[in-house]
Formats: sequence, C-alpha cells, structure tokens
Amino acid sequence: MNIRLLVLPLFLFLSLATLGQFQKGDRMVGATIGSAVFNTGNADISVASIGSNSSKTNSYTFNINPSIGWFVTDQTVAGLSLNINPASQKTTYEQNGSTYQSDKSTNFNIGFGGFARNYFPAKKNSSLLPFGQLSLNGGISNLKTEGFFYGGSGASAYKQTYSGNSSGGFYFNASFSAGFTKLVSRYTGLDFYLGYNFAYNKNTFKRTTLRDDGIDGSIDTRAENETTTRFTNHGLMFGVGFQVFLAPRTK
Repeated sequence: MNIRLLVLPLFLFLSLATLGQFQKGDRMVGATIGSAVFNTGNADISVASIGSNSSKTNSYTFNINPSIGWFVTDQTVAGLSLNINPASQKTTYEQNGSTYQSDKSTNFNIGFGGFARNYFPAKKNSSLLPFGQLSLNGGISNLKTEGFFYGGSGASAYKQTYSGNSSGGFYFNASFSAGFTKLVSRYTGLDFYLGYNFAYNKNTFKRTTLRDDGIDGSIDTRAENETTTRFTNHGLMFGVGFQVFLAPRTK
C-alpha cells in the first residue's frame, strides 16, 4: 500500500509533464514499478558424528527506483536514482525430517545511486527499443535477525533462540540488466528486463540470546552482545518499469 501511494502521484505528475512537444534524446524520467530478486538453494551435509543433514535457503529482494536521466548521446542515458529496497533471507537445517536450526534476516535499505543506459539500434518506427543498463547504488540499511537451534539429547537437550536489531548500517548494490522499452505513446514507455544483481550489506547490531536447558519453556541463561554482520548475495533479477521522455527545456 505504501509503495502504491508513492508511485501513483509520481506517475500522474510525469504524465502531466509530457504535454509539450516530445524530442527524443533529451530527458528520461521513470521508476521501477515491479522488481524482484529471488534465490533458493539446497545443500546436503554429512557429518560422521551426527549423520546426514540438509539445509535450504530462500531469499527475496524487492526494489522501487524512481530515476531521472539525460541523454548524453542519441542512444546513451546517464542519470540518478532513489533506491528503496526491502529484502529477506531464511536458512533452515533439517535432520530426519525435523528442523533443528533456523536463521532469518530481514533488511530495509534506502539510498541513492547512478545508472547508465544504452539503447541499441531498432527497426525504423519500431515501438520496441532494446537496451542494456548498468546501475550502482548505496545508502543506509536496517537489519533484523532471529533464529533458533536445538542441541544436545536426553537430559542435556536444550533450545537456544536469538534476536537482533540495528538502527543503521551500510549497503551497496551493483547490477547489469538487459531488456526493452515498449513505447505505449509518443512520450511514455514500459520497461521489461532481466539481469544480474550483486548486493553487499553491513550492519552492527545488538543481539540477545536465550537458552532453555531441558526445553521446559523456562529461560535458564540470557546473554547480550554486539554483532557485526556482512552479507553478500548474487542473484537473478527481473522487473517492470515505466519511462517518460520529456522535451528539452526552453529558455
């Protein structure tokens, strides 16, 4: 709901701003209206002392990137963008069909960046304009983590849970995408693209760990510490966006 409230006024404003004469090669204003990076993976782990184990990782990233660019040549655009990026990753570990460990992290990033887009030659009067784009952005990050671990056996069995939260951090993203702009009018177009994304995230946060010996529901020990985390991620991204091509400003 919050994302729709941000995008709709921007789209209406840009639509009104295109009532003047359009001249390709001047300004390009737009935003990503639907972008996601999804990763999933599995691993089999065998330890002689405890037997066979398996792990599963799921993650997602959602982006919204309003941007403005200027054509520096007839085909190449350079510009700036605002980045709003929530993300999540969860890893679970199983043995004999039971989950004995789970780790989950949730990020929210906001920052600024730059991009360079090159449009490739297309057929005359074609409404499909193929492009390649390189994007870089960075900014501040908030991270939350939580998880649990079951250990021991019999009378020595225990459950350990943890949670952590930060109020600040740093992130950096680099991506390359290829796709096309579908012109829906003389001034506006829709972007469709696929690409590769590299993400780096660093946070320092306070973490609380609770231990329940005997797994009877009571907390036997409590510990707090400050933890620094660094995450890197490589993923496939796909997305949809819109662009508005504006005529040059007249003096």
